[in-house]
Amino acid sequence: MPRPRHDRFDCSPGCPVEATLSLIGGKWKGVVLWHLLQGTLRFNEIRRRVPNVTQRMLTNQLRELETDGFVIRTVYPEVPPKVEYSLSERGRSLEPVILALKAWGEHNVEGTGDTEVRQAAE
Repeated sequence: MPRPRHDRFDCSPGCPVEATLSLIGGKWKGVVLWHLLQGTLRFNEIRRRVPNVTQRMLTNQLRELETDGFVIRTVYPEVPPKVEYSLSERGRSLEPVILALKAWGEHNVEGTGDTEVRQAAE
């Protein structure tokens, strides 16, 4: 398994929150993790489900998720190469967190009619 980007955080009691957000934060990681909760996907399947992400950004986000041990990248020796992404056990352990974020968003963002907040969340 690749070496995590963050080996250790030395900070206040809120440090675990900071550490978690630094690992899964960013505009697209949460959305990618959400889609991978439904099962294994190929790169272009993820792109279709997250149409606003650029290819470069999605590649970077998937690499970071893989490096941090949340995503497993499987390459099949075919021509053209077939690459699939799935959640690792560590990634799957985020399911209650992601579902809680989704529930909070449904209650506090989507139902407010505040388009500025919704656009920021997209």
